[in-house]
Amino acid sequence: MAQVDGKEPLEVEYENAAKLSKEHPDKAIFELKQIVDSELASPKIKEQSIYKIAETLADHGRGKELATLLHNIRPFFDNIAKAKTAKIVRSIIDLASKIPNSERLQIDLCRDSIQWCKDTNRSYLRQRIETKLYSLLYEVKEYTPALQGLTNLLWEVKRLDDKPLLVEIQLIESRIQHAVRNLPKARASLTSARTSANAIYCPPLLQAEIDMQSGILHAEEKDYKTAYSYFFEAFEGYNSLDDPLAISALKYMLLSRVMTNNAEDVQAILGGKTALKYHGRDLDAMRAVAKAHTDRSLKSFEGALTTYKAELTQDPIIHTHISELYNTLLEQNLQRIIEPFSCVEIEHIAKLIQLPVHTVEKKLSNMILDHKFDGILDQGKGTLVVYDEPHADKTYPTSLEAIQTLSRVVDALYEKASKKNKKKKEKASSKTTLVKSCKN
Repeated sequence: MAQVDGKEPLEVEYENAAKLSKEHPDKAIFELKQIVDSELASPKIKEQSIYKIAETLADHGRGKELATLLHNIRPFFDNIAKAKTAKIVRSIIDLASKIPNSERLQIDLCRDSIQWCKDTNRSYLRQRIETKLYSLLYEVKEYTPALQGLTNLLWEVKRLDDKPLLVEIQLIESRIQHAVRNLPKARASLTSARTSANAIYCPPLLQAEIDMQSGILHAEEKDYKTAYSYFFEAFEGYNSLDDPLAISALKYMLLSRVMTNNAEDVQAILGGKTALKYHGRDLDAMRAVAKAHTDRSLKSFEGALTTYKAELTQDPIIHTHISELYNTLLEQNLQRIIEPFSCVEIEHIAKLIQLPVHTVEKKLSNMILDHKFDGILDQGKGTLVVYDEPHADKTYPTSLEAIQTLSRVVDALYEKASKKNKKKKEKASSKTTLVKSCKN
């Protein structure tokens, strides 16, 4: 076939079809599929055409056709290297993530590809697709099958000593263990991931993910100062790669400052050059929370929770710590209000704190049960009776201490007396033996 401007005709056809992908996707996909099916096309042109078809389908949300494409091009994989096959398959599965709410589609693609890998004995590719599958199962909250699969995969990869893949698997395991609230195992998995990562070159994105998980686990332990440093490292890593997770790391940084009672630092961080490009409702939500915390205003806090409900509740990490912060702030405000009273109407407390009566009553009940203060709720009269903090009577502890000391003294005297009696008996026995020997 004649060349056009130094290019093969099929290469020209590919370029023309690629230009049509945005305005006329159906026509572009049809022409690109003809190139893939052509026996005259080189493997390179076919590979480029496959990528362009997959990209076009993903951009237009055509997930089922993407799955069909992955299935139909498998005969082509017999003619190219296994490494290139692995790259194409993983790229198509990753492109499926561009389609909104496509987690189930990606899971189906992974499972189908894993079965194909088993049938064609492609262990390298299977292990990586399995890792992707368990990560997706974590996202859709199917933790049990994900943990079971990871256990088997981890044992297999450890035997092969594939450290880059081992780091990814251990990191996913740590996330799942954290999600099921098994914090000791989550920390152990993360420590193993860090150890494996130290033995190899760790890509910036993977290092940022490790730092993010480290920050999350330290925040769970209430070590917000250390968590902040990890979130900062994660933010820098994500920001350098323009990864969307950078904004999550920034939100966690701001949350850490609020939780350490340094809410005034939030405005300074948000005013920085790096944070300005992430301006939006997510950061406005954290700013509102920080302001409410600084003002010790429950009304402002509840206003922020209502206004930015999606931003503060959809992320489980933010939601957990915001709830804890709200409870702490509510307890502090209630204790400050009831401090001057020995008996006060619950309705009056609710009016002062600007919250519904049933909310205040429930919280006061929990505080009494948790021994935050001494008192009772008189529901008949609708009042709270606060008792003075009982003064510890030192008579009983002092008496017990004196009795224990006397007991030790008596025990010591008894032990000495026992030793003396034993010596006397031994002397008497020796004298008796000597007298008997002299008579004989």
